[in-house]
Amino acid sequence: MVGILTINWEEIQKKWHSKWNDVNVYETNPSSTKDKYFLTVAYPYPNSPQHIGHGRTYTLTDVYARFLRMKGFNVLFPMAFHYTGTPILAMSKRLIEKDKELLDAFVNVYGIPLDDISQFEKPLNIAQYFHNEIKNGMVEMGYSIDWRREFTTIDPEYKKFIEWQFKKLNDREYITRGSHPVGWCPDDGNPVGQHDTLGDVEPDLGEYVMIHFKFGDYFMPTATLRPETIFGVTNIWINPDIMYSKVRFNNDKWILSNEAVIKFKHLGYEIEIEEEELGANFNGKMAVNPVNDDDVAILPADFVNPKNGTGIVMSVPAHAPYDLQALKDLQKNKPLVDGINVNSINSIQVIEIERYKGIPSEAILKEMNIESQNDPKLEAATKELYTKEFNEGKMKMTGPYYGLPVKIAKDKVRDDLIASDQASILYEIMNSPVMCRCGAECVVKLFENQWFINYGNKDWKEIVHTHMSSMTLLPNEIRNEFENTVDWMREKACARKSGLGTDLPWDKNWVIESLSDSVIYMAFYTIYHLLKKHNLPSSNLNEYFFDFVFLGKGNVKNVSEKCNINVETLDILRNEFLYFYPLDSRHSGRDLVPNHLTFFVFNHLAIFQKDLWPKQIVVNGSVLMDGKKMSKSFGNIIPLRKAISEHGADPIRLGILATAELLQDADFTISLVTTFNERLNKLYNLACKVEPANEINYDGITSIDEWFLSRIQRNIINATNSMEKLRLREAIHTIIYIFDQDTQWYVRRTMNDYNPSIMKHVLKIRIKLLSPFAPFVCEELWEKLGSGELIVKETWPVIDNDLLSPKSEELESLLIQILNDINKITKVTKIKPNVIYLYTSSKWKWDIYLQILDLIKNNSFDMKSLLSEKFQDDSLKSNAKVVSDYVQKSYIDLKNTSSDIIINKLKIGALDEYVFLQSSISFLENELKTKIIIFNEDDEQKFDPKNKAHFSKPSRPAIYIE
Repeated sequence: MVGILTINWEEIQKKWHSKWNDVNVYETNPSSTKDKYFLTVAYPYPNSPQHIGHGRTYTLTDVYARFLRMKGFNVLFPMAFHYTGTPILAMSKRLIEKDKELLDAFVNVYGIPLDDISQFEKPLNIAQYFHNEIKNGMVEMGYSIDWRREFTTIDPEYKKFIEWQFKKLNDREYITRGSHPVGWCPDDGNPVGQHDTLGDVEPDLGEYVMIHFKFGDYFMPTATLRPETIFGVTNIWINPDIMYSKVRFNNDKWILSNEAVIKFKHLGYEIEIEEEELGANFNGKMAVNPVNDDDVAILPADFVNPKNGTGIVMSVPAHAPYDLQALKDLQKNKPLVDGINVNSINSIQVIEIERYKGIPSEAILKEMNIESQNDPKLEAATKELYTKEFNEGKMKMTGPYYGLPVKIAKDKVRDDLIASDQASILYEIMNSPVMCRCGAECVVKLFENQWFINYGNKDWKEIVHTHMSSMTLLPNEIRNEFENTVDWMREKACARKSGLGTDLPWDKNWVIESLSDSVIYMAFYTIYHLLKKHNLPSSNLNEYFFDFVFLGKGNVKNVSEKCNINVETLDILRNEFLYFYPLDSRHSGRDLVPNHLTFFVFNHLAIFQKDLWPKQIVVNGSVLMDGKKMSKSFGNIIPLRKAISEHGADPIRLGILATAELLQDADFTISLVTTFNERLNKLYNLACKVEPANEINYDGITSIDEWFLSRIQRNIINATNSMEKLRLREAIHTIIYIFDQDTQWYVRRTMNDYNPSIMKHVLKIRIKLLSPFAPFVCEELWEKLGSGELIVKETWPVIDNDLLSPKSEELESLLIQILNDINKITKVTKIKPNVIYLYTSSKWKWDIYLQILDLIKNNSFDMKSLLSEKFQDDSLKSNAKVVSDYVQKSYIDLKNTSSDIIINKLKIGALDEYVFLQSSISFLENELKTKIIIFNEDDEQKFDPKNKAHFSKPSRPAIYIE
């Protein structure tokens, strides 16, 4: 007997890393015998170590890659590192300034030695340090990456590739230049995208309509997303406690909050400040509504944020729940404001909807029981009302817009106001505050002479929509997010004045920004290792080279002369690219849907021929730690390498993937990792125990052996279906938990005298199924079972239909049900059994049971017809009441049975329960610790003092406990 063994994770990880490396098992080359599968995951930005949260996307991709290899595909899974952009520069700057928060994170969260940090004042040192740190973590996690293809986005060869990409986009007129709003860091003086911000937040730029209310010689501009409600304005809100500026620009004079003045300067306004004035000084005065010349009172509101819009808010209480509640509160607490009777202000309804009669805001406040500005339900009320009015509302009391649907009137009112100089556009960051990695709050800047990729091009959008409709998007519910992103995308700033990266080919004063240089790099993976192998200098990689390799343009001999690369090498590069392209699957987190993942589709369609366009995108949610978002402030960030060191890679891999399907957020816990560690140790010990077993002799197997082998086929079917749909949580449940349950029942059912050859056979299947998730321990177990080859080179288990035994599965389910029923009875009655009697059903019950199932399947059940047929049999007719009751109750029990179950039961037919239970008496007596006696309902000699046999049903024997 083998003693209890514990897996030494460090030892087996080193062992199998070495063995995999010895045979270059993950290096993938073109094959004439295998179909390829090329998948990639978003490459990491090396400005910090990876933590558990980062591990989900990479682990998921690796599991999928391993599964596909076992399915017979020639899988390419490469990796690179994204150095481009300003975040590394910003981090270096913060370290030079001795930023306490950043230093604390490096030392106390990530455990980086101070000696290493001292080298980080040079930005490239930061990138190289974390590049190595992340790569080592990926290796330790067992990711099956072809590292020959590794590059960085500042390698000279890659820069040449990006130059080529931009020349292609420019040739196709997708690059434009002009003045457009961009997210902007005022400290760095650069446009910002997702990679440049704290928390990787993409600045969401939106348009407000800024309506000009007349105030003496000045205008009070108010920013709104609902210009159609201008006819319902009753007052203006100003914060009494903040400073406002009277400013002059061009021939206009405006009043703005001081914070808004700064914002307008970034937007290109030439502003001259005349004087500053406290907001309270405007209270009680009147402004003029530009559409109807009505006087509207200026009232105090401390909820007005000086950073939002212009710091001045128009109030439409009939259609804005916040405004109505604020007016109610003011009427209650301060009904007289500098001579204005607030109680005299009444809501003006300008939109009507069926859902809310009268004043819509009034109705929804009452419905949601809101009585204060501080009620958090106000946000939901606002969203609900705005949505309803936009989709279902019609205009009233609005002159030329009367009767128009709101969704049409909104744009008409906006356009008319702007055309008459009564309004203008104000650009805002809708998800503010967005913070640059340097620590500054980002603003909107109207950037002149900026370079843009024109993702607003309608023809381009149409092509993208068409292709996306044919792409596989997993999970499918993410499709709407992609479609909506394509719809609202517009020009995107694609270059900046500083940062690491590639110079814009035709204007070296600009550097291509980080999201714009990371959209078609998957193509570069196919050739980078060959550039190194053939010692091709970057100077040779001109436009002719990339046109030939990626687009098939040019005569190879002419191209050879123009780039000074021999014909044979060019053909090798071209063939390598054509073998692996198109990209079969792109994996990334959900946060990249509104930017990178959609850009990835746009740019591929712009540059490559149709048969090389990407086939699939896989999107996953993020990772929580013990139910909370991962954050340094919560103290719940665990560096990935530290977790591997403490718990082992395989338990971490399972723990990351086991709690959620693709789009859900996964809840990672150390307790779950510990549980997986225990289960893997249990599997390890079981494998050691059955190691000497021979191959199965199918001639000598028993009924329970048949059941176990059949159940394994079911598990293979379920695990395979789950893996193909990338439902990895579901697959883990089958491979870890369902397999465990089946194995435990098999051991219990055989009373620990199981067939070791069957156990070994099942273990080998299970280890194969588990190996994409837990590659280290599965390689170790595969070796222990004497299987020879590396498990990574094995094929995925296939179904053996000859081993499927629905009848065996049904009989074991019967046995489990009997045990459960007896245990429930003894628990409720507290009886301590001396003898337990079981009564199996009469043959006539089985006949009727199966006939009812068949009638239900064919949707032709008719009780009267069935009884009429059955009463042709005198033995049944003489017992008509019992038979009628049985038919009626059976139909009620069976009518909602799924068609799959009905077909299966009909295929199996009547079970010989009596014979089966007789053969299982020793097991039942061992389980229940009492004597078991079995009768058939038709047995005239049966012992049945309480007439229990009468209650027996097919697959549900009656029970009497004495």
